[in-house]
Amino acid sequence: MSTPQPPMPQAAVPQPQPQMAQAPAPHWQSAPAGSYPTYTSPIPVVRTHLGHAIASEWTKIRSVRSTMWTLGVFILLVVGIGLLAAVVVSSSAGETDLAGENPLSFGFFGLLLGSMCIITLGVLTTASEYGTGMIRTTTTACPNRIRVLTAKAIVFFAVAFVVTFASALLVALADVALLDSSGVRDPSGGEWLKGTLGISLYLALLGLLSLVIGSIIRHSAGAITIMIGVVLAPLVIALFMFSSSLEKLREALFEYSIPNQLSVFYSNSLTESGPSGWDPLWIMLGVTAVAFAGACALLEKRDV
Repeated sequence: MSTPQPPMPQAAVPQPQPQMAQAPAPHWQSAPAGSYPTYTSPIPVVRTHLGHAIASEWTKIRSVRSTMWTLGVFILLVVGIGLLAAVVVSSSAGETDLAGENPLSFGFFGLLLGSMCIITLGVLTTASEYGTGMIRTTTTACPNRIRVLTAKAIVFFAVAFVVTFASALLVALADVALLDSSGVRDPSGGEWLKGTLGISLYLALLGLLSLVIGSIIRHSAGAITIMIGVVLAPLVIALFMFSSSLEKLREALFEYSIPNQLSVFYSNSLTESGPSGWDPLWIMLGVTAVAFAGACALLEKRDV
């Protein structure tokens, strides 16, 4: 007779547990907030403005190598060529009649070549950020794109003007001193103003136009090529217009070419008509303002 085996215990079946109601995610608000009345943020909450963007752009432009290189070459060209021209003219004073010559005009050659450095720096100030992708970080920190472009323009214009004015003034003082005994006349107050302040404002605006073109093109090499063409192409094209039917066009290209507009500040215009006095400054100001407005419109329509 077999002994009955005790029944095997059955595995306990897990019972469904009542689900706990999850608390809704807190609605974060800037401190102090109604949900957290006792919290005080250790970081001050400050509404950003144009001054913050200017400080950021100043940090950028003074910390990159391209600024030091382009401005260094600019000063070397302007001061070196300006002084060299004055020394050459002074050494040949006995062979050349310098009566009535404006001694400030010998700084024109260095400024014309130095304008290429200002153009390059202006383009790199905006276009280089698109090439490296840094523009995404910039627009994340400051979503207002027009504010960013305005800050770049203000910082660049200030830097370009100060460096150009200091270089032009140094060359002007040195040239007047070197040519004092060579028969040249003393510049008038108006000529001093145009040959230092006026031409510095003009070159700073030319660099600002390059900055705007860099923002529109978004390619450093392409924008620099366009600006060099704007500076040199009208004069070069006019030199090869031999047909009499193109005479009016040739004269217009001569008159409004940038090298001729630069010479107007020294009263050495290549033509008898065309811009005079402070006209080149107003022309460059108008062109730059139109280009800046176009760049602002494109910034609002295009992705970074």
